[in-house]
Amino acid sequence: MSIIPSVNFKSHLADLFAQALRVVAPETAQIDIVIERTKQAAHGDYACSLAMQLAKPLRKPPRNIAQALIAALPASGVVEKVEIAGAGFINVFITAAAKQAVVNAVLQSGDDYGRSTLGAGRKAQVEFVSANPTGPLHVGHGRGAAYGASLANVLDAAGYKVSREYYVNDAGRQMDILALSTWLRYLELLGAELVFPGNAYQGGYVCDMAKQVNAAHGVKFGHPVDGLFANVPDFVEQPDAHLDALIANAKRLLGEDYAYIHNHALTEQLGDCRNDLAEFGVHFDEWFSEQSLFDNGLVARVVEALKSDNHLYQQDGAWWFRSTAFGDEKDRVVQRDNGLYTYFASDIAYHLNKFERGFDRVINVWGADHHGYIPRVNGALRALGLDSDKLTVALVQFAVLYRNGQKAAMSTRSGEFVTLRDLRKEVGNDATRFFYVMRKSDQHLDFDLDLAKSQSNENPVYYVQYAHARVHSVLAQWGGEITSLCEADATLLHNDYEKTLLLHLIDYPQIIENAAQDLAPHLIAFYLKDFAADFHSYYNASRFLVEEDAVKCARLALIAAAAQVMRNGLALLGVSAPEKM
Repeated sequence: MSIIPSVNFKSHLADLFAQALRVVAPETAQIDIVIERTKQAAHGDYACSLAMQLAKPLRKPPRNIAQALIAALPASGVVEKVEIAGAGFINVFITAAAKQAVVNAVLQSGDDYGRSTLGAGRKAQVEFVSANPTGPLHVGHGRGAAYGASLANVLDAAGYKVSREYYVNDAGRQMDILALSTWLRYLELLGAELVFPGNAYQGGYVCDMAKQVNAAHGVKFGHPVDGLFANVPDFVEQPDAHLDALIANAKRLLGEDYAYIHNHALTEQLGDCRNDLAEFGVHFDEWFSEQSLFDNGLVARVVEALKSDNHLYQQDGAWWFRSTAFGDEKDRVVQRDNGLYTYFASDIAYHLNKFERGFDRVINVWGADHHGYIPRVNGALRALGLDSDKLTVALVQFAVLYRNGQKAAMSTRSGEFVTLRDLRKEVGNDATRFFYVMRKSDQHLDFDLDLAKSQSNENPVYYVQYAHARVHSVLAQWGGEITSLCEADATLLHNDYEKTLLLHLIDYPQIIENAAQDLAPHLIAFYLKDFAADFHSYYNASRFLVEEDAVKCARLALIAAAAQVMRNGLALLGVSAPEKM
């Protein structure tokens, strides 16, 4: 076998064992073949447990099965030898030439090194962030943004055709609360004396929007507050009813002008969100409007479809989805007794729309507090006759920000929150993106500001970027063309440090596939941290610009390849790879 760019040794070995399995036990050809990296060099480079897996169905000793599998393995130019270990593990040793050839593969492939055909061009949609446009994004939203953007990049690198989408909740109660909040602040600017509801939006950005309306239209939208607060329930006793009554009175008093206040607040906050995310390096192919689902009648049509198939029933004037029939803990309202549709109804319509657009995979990135929402959405999809297995929900825990050991509050409604923009301004985009994906998305994350700003080995993003910069410092001293290093003699790379770096280069394509399969971009961050640590060890123990030209070129080729892979990995996480630090 010739070594090709982005060769994936684990995949290649799995193919070899699959061929051997068809010879030894064709009746078990569908069994999963697991290839793992060994922990000790003495045990080879990879280990296969297939013989152990076949022992029970074949009713034979694992070592006997291992011997048969080895005998049936097709010849491969990358395999030096194969040994049986322990009760029946099969250890595979890769040839030195195959390992060394990865240097040239990386240099030739460049930015494409590590890309795979795992996704086979299938269409995948990743919907993420999707925060209500009712205020600036805060640091909790930022983790979903960083995770979703990195996940989309990883899936793209793994061969999927990826569509990145933001679902804009521009319909419903929260937007009405923001519109009301803006109008109340506007009335205050006109001199009205009123008690601002404690459950309305409090932030300074609401006052800013009120000033914009006042500057553009003067007193046009002014009304006596007596009419606004007429027949409004007591706030202390019924805070939600108090707010809903104010919204209803605002709509009545403003008439057609209410749409202007509503749309101004939406446009301002959505525009701020777009700019914030773009500055963060997070971009979307589609900003999908919830309101469009009402405007085109899809919400009404999907509710009628569920009614006709007897998946809804009426109780106390409201229409309920039989969610318990699909494993949910209770049934859910889709249309209230006043005829208004619930958020769940529009969400069903939105997911139907996703499936109608022909995506092979639909991935929702939700906050962990939405975990209970999954069964009802899956149930609705099944009720509509759709394949719910195409939908995957990735849960993201909110990050908790610590500054000088103090926890920062993050409440959008109260206005007491740390914005994503402020966080980026303080620690930079790179540290923010990297720190957000350092842990598995559904694990709690404490964001340590002091660590993120430090220039030390303890700061992982600094450590990785510094490794990349160190390579370019050496290459700058050398002064040659990197393309010339493709001809370097990689057989001269044989000390322990070099062998370790070669294995990192070899592992990278598999890391991408693993991250794509598990929806786990944190695996890229882990990989880069380990790679950087081993590179720094090599750098501190070695000389690169030695007199012997062949050795010099081989080592320069190795570190140039290392820098390329670090750069590729950082790009997937939305992090820059500086050449100077």
